[in-house]
Amino acid sequence: AELETRLHKMIKGKKVKTKEASGLTKYLQALHSECDWILANFDARLEARDAEVKSLRDAKAVLSGGDYSLQQRGSTSQVSRPPARHLRRLS
Repeated sequence: AELETRLHKMIKGKKVKTKEASGLTKYLQALHSECDWILANFDARLEARDAEVKSLRDAKAVLSGGDYSLQQRGSTSQVSRPPARHLRRLS
């Protein structure tokens, strides 16, 4: 009777551990898929982030009084930033 009780507890423990391992396996597969996506799209995301930063800098310069009417679009070279000019307050 004692052996049957131990056997029953071991079988129950095995089921719990198997279920736990299955959950961890599913989690690892999902994590692996996310990492693959991040790695596959890294360059595109990097370019988009760089373009966004450049656009924000250009917008800041324009709002500070910079003149970008003659600037070429699509250039990869860095544009020197104009000196910041203070805007007068309108009363």
